[in-house]
Formats: sequence, C-alpha cells, structure tokens
Amino acid sequence: MAEYGSEDPQEDKPKQKNTGPQFPFGGGGGPKLPDFKPFGGWKFSIIYVVILIIGLSLFNFVFLNRVNPTIDFSEFKAKITTGEIKRVEITDSYFTGYSSLARKETNQSPMFRTPYTPVPEAVYRTVPINDPDLIKLMDEKNVAYYAVSREGSTVLNIIFSWVLPIAFFIFIWRFLMKRIGNMGGNVLSVGQNKAIIVAEGDVKTRFIDVAGVDEAKEELVEVVDFLKAPKKYTDIGGKIPKGVLLVGPPGTGKTLLARAVAGEAGVSFFRISGAEFVEMFVGVGAARVRDLFKQAREKGRCIIFIDELDAIGKSRINNIAGGNDEREQTLNQLLVEMDGFDATAGLIILAATNRPDVLDPALLRPGRFDRQVLVDRPDLIGREAILRIHSKTVKLSPEVDLASVARGTSGFVGADLANIVNEAALLAVRAGRQVVMQADFGEAIEKTVAGLQKKTRVIKPEERRIVAYHETGHALIAAFTPNSDPVQKISIVPRGFGALGYTLQMPVEDRYLMTEAELLGKIDVLLGGRAAEELIFGEISTGAANDLTRATDIARKMITEYGMSSRFKNVALTQRGTGMMGNPIQEPSFQREYSEATQQYIDEEIAHNVEKQYGAVKIKLEQNRPLLEKVAALLLEKETLDEKEFKELVKGD
Repeated sequence: MAEYGSEDPQEDKPKQKNTGPQFPFGGGGGPKLPDFKPFGGWKFSIIYVVILIIGLSLFNFVFLNRVNPTIDFSEFKAKITTGEIKRVEITDSYFTGYSSLARKETNQSPMFRTPYTPVPEAVYRTVPINDPDLIKLMDEKNVAYYAVSREGSTVLNIIFSWVLPIAFFIFIWRFLMKRIGNMGGNVLSVGQNKAIIVAEGDVKTRFIDVAGVDEAKEELVEVVDFLKAPKKYTDIGGKIPKGVLLVGPPGTGKTLLARAVAGEAGVSFFRISGAEFVEMFVGVGAARVRDLFKQAREKGRCIIFIDELDAIGKSRINNIAGGNDEREQTLNQLLVEMDGFDATAGLIILAATNRPDVLDPALLRPGRFDRQVLVDRPDLIGREAILRIHSKTVKLSPEVDLASVARGTSGFVGADLANIVNEAALLAVRAGRQVVMQADFGEAIEKTVAGLQKKTRVIKPEERRIVAYHETGHALIAAFTPNSDPVQKISIVPRGFGALGYTLQMPVEDRYLMTEAELLGKIDVLLGGRAAEELIFGEISTGAANDLTRATDIARKMITEYGMSSRFKNVALTQRGTGMMGNPIQEPSFQREYSEATQQYIDEEIAHNVEKQYGAVKIKLEQNRPLLEKVAALLLEKETLDEKEFKELVKGD
C-alpha cells in the first residue's frame, strides 16, 4: 500500500500525554487495581488514615496529656504546712494536692471526673516517697486525703497506647500486602509459582476451534494421543517427546494451540509466562520452577505451558558482559527439572517463543524440547477458515464474502483477523445496522492497515491536488505494470498519523517468490507518485518520503541479497550477524564482509537503477497524461475511488 505524506515534516504529530511514573498508590496513571472494601461497600481511602492519626493525636493531647508538672516532695510538704493544700489524692504513681476541699466524683474514671465547684483550684503533683510523717502532718493540718484506684485509667491507657496502634498498623499492613500481592510482589509467597491452573476437563478449547495452522495441529495430535492412550507407545518401547516448542510470529495462535491440546487430552493445564519466574530476589525463579513441577507431578497427567520461553531461556554461552544470576539460576533449574521427570508419567511441557534463535542450546537438545512446531502465518484458505470461526457469533449479511475478505488480508495473523471481525461489527453498530455488511469489513481492513480516517483534517486546495495526482500516479503505474497487484481503492482522505492519501493494492493470491521483473514493477509503482507530481506541477514534494524508502530498500536487496546485479551476479553481499566473540548464538552485531569499493558500487548501482526506473515511469505517465488528469479530477471530486470505478476509467480510455 502506497501512502502519501506519511513522512511529511510539516504534518502535525499527536502529542502523547506524559502521565508520569507508574506508582501503585494513586497518581501517575499506573495500573488500575481492585478497590479494597474491607467493610461491605466502604471504599478505603488514604484520607481516612490521615483523619484517624490526627484524631488520635488530638485525643491524646486533650485527655491523656492534661497533667500538671510535678514539684519536689519537700515543697509539697511545705504547701501542706502553710495550708495551701487542703486535699490530697493518693495513687500508686503520684500524690496530687488540691487547694479546695471539694472532691470530685470517685466512681468515674479520673480522666472524666468533673469538680462540683466551678471556681478553679490549684493542683500540685509530686512523686511519692516513703515518708511516715506525711500522714501525721496531714492529720495535724486537717488535710483530707484519700486513695484512688487507677484500674479504669489503666485499661484506657492500654487501649489507646497499645491496642489501637497495633490494630491500626495491622490494618495498614494487610492493606499493603493485598495491593503488593495484586502486583505479584508478595514477599511472603515469592517461592510459589504463579501458574494459572485449569482443572481436568475445564479446558473447553478443541482443535476445531483452531484454524489456519493445520500442519502444526497434525504435529500435536500425537501428543494428545499419548496423553489419552500412553500404553500403546510404552508397549512398543517408544517415548513421547518431553517438550514441544511452538515457534512463530506473534498472534499466530501458539497459546490457543496449547489450550487445544489440553482440551483434547482432557488433562490439567498449567499456564505461566517465562517473565513470571523471575523476581528481584536471586533464587526466587528457581524456587518457583521447583514448586511448579512439584504441583504438576502431584496432578499426574497434565500439560505445563510456558509462554515467552525466551524470557528465561536466553543463551548463556560466552556472555562476557556478565549475565543475570537470577535468570541463569532459573534456567538451570528448568533444565534439571526437565531431566528429572519420567517421560512415561504423562507430564508434557509445551512452550512458545517468537525468538528461537536466542534460546540456549541446552534447551533444544534431545531429551528436553525434542520437537519444534512452526506456527506460521495462515495462507488464503487458512485465513478464510479463521474468519469463519471468529464470525460464528456475529450477524453477517448474506452479501458478505469471507473469501474476498481473506484475499484482502494477505500476511495477517489470527489475532489480526479476529480484530478485523470485531472492528467490522463495531462499525455496523456505529452505522445503526443490525447486521455486518461487506463494506464494514473493507473499512475494518483499511483501518487496520492505514489507520483511522481523519475527515475533519483541513487540507489546502493546492495540497489536495498534489495528493490526488500523487495517488493517481501510483494507481496508473500499477494498472500498466504486468503481474502487479490490482488496485482496490484510491483515496485522498487522510488516515493515521501522517498519511494524506493512499492507494490500496490487494494480491489475488499468496505469493512466496518474486521475479526480477516483478521487483522492478514494485519499484515503478512506488515511484509513480513522485513522477506524477513532477510531471504535472514541475516540482516535487516531501510526500513521497515513505515511497522512496521502500523503493530504495527493494533496489538494495536486489543487489545485496538476491544477486540481481551486473557485476556481482549470483553473489550475496549481505551483512552477517555475529556475537561479541564470533559466536553466532549471541545477539548479533552486524558487520560488512566486502570492501569499501564494493560498498561504493552498491550505492551507485542503487541510485542508477532507481533513476532508470523513475525515467521509464515518467515516460509512461506522459504518454497517458489525459487519463492521469481525468482520474485525478474525479478523485478530487469524490475523494475515494473503488476498484470498479478505477477499472472503468482505465478501460474507457
């Protein structure tokens, strides 16, 4: 698909809002966590904690800390002698003297007693000393004295000083552990595996629910048969592979296949991601591997599915930059566990990865992951089958042709096709229809490929003319080029981030090989837009940046990879990837294996070939200039031309 303006420097780019760091406790736009409601519908908020702390502090300040400063015992006796103290309250901790004879209620807690006399009285406190003369002195001076029990005060002191703070901190601790546990970081269970366990018979997925990967399903049928009837394999002395590695691009259905195997076999299913083994604490991953295999052995016949195996299975060879001790220990433990279980016990490991090239060789040797199953992108028939599965629950119009939709989705994986069916249903609802039309599928494909329509974007009339001629140039060169993919739609409606227009070509059938003439034809189609601009306006714009990048890439590959050059015919001039010490298993660092003179020849040959094709394209458009102007004028009027309208214009000319 050719797009105009996708690299336009003047095009406004959407600004991504900076939400700040992702913190678990409010703010920052972090992951949404479940509401914590310890008392029915009451929702916890940190403001309640602040109010509670302030309330306890005020209560302690007002009631518990309303004590008078102490005085010396000798001064206390002197005030009794001079008559300043009329009454003495005796407790285990203090002697409290009052300047009034009026007593307070003694049947209440000392903190809450209220004096009968409204006049203020002086209060003196001292620490008791064993002085037998004090009682005689108070008798001589007619001072009333009495003892007070502090049992009520002691209970309240215990409650406010110990019980409430401890309860408060237990509450906060439980709340924090719940939040941390939701994020997978509960330190009290770091050694427990986090596998999602589906009990025997609860897996509802079957092979009939998986389409487009028939070869992969055939490879896994043997695994299912062994789990159902292992005796016929053991009787002859055969062993089922311990591990099956599913390899393929993202979205091709590797996880779905693993669930289908468990569903067909009717056994328990353990699913865990490779990233969930590894934590910040060294040794946690290995402990989780041990715990996972321990639970699996207790279940008997079962399947362990490890998604994204490369998270823990990267190669350890010649890692001179230093490895990750936690990841390597986890990998070592996984290797030990795979060696330790009996292949006849009915325990099978399935794993999935998008990058089998970075896996450690020890994982791939016989006795571990013996079998590798490729789960590739579906072909035309497979895409149609996948569309039929995902559209079972969608109300389709009788006019919908899923085979046509499958032809227009070359290179799409199962996840993409599921998304297209869902987008088509949403578009039908948005338009107020009860069923999904063929046009909804077409719009869903365009939305996936080119982005969302931006009909409200205001473009100057002169720029619209440039875009219209640009896209018409692409379409006409595609129509005049043999074996080129047919044009399905031409549009000057902006889409996505920077595309001001696009020409949509859809292959009639899947292609796996291309000839030199077909590659040159693709370059011609990509250059058609800029050639039309220069022919009509006498100057070029920045809208062809993406087209030039793709055309240059094809021209470079023809010389360096496909051996389609005059000087280096049938010679590959690729850049090979090697590890830091020449080990191809490590992450590649590309290096050139040819001379500087050869590089100069490649650059000059690319420029020569592109310029040669550009000249031929301009001549072809010059010869068909009336048709170019006619199609562009209609495109400016209607904004979009479909395949039928475009073909009628080309044939009518």
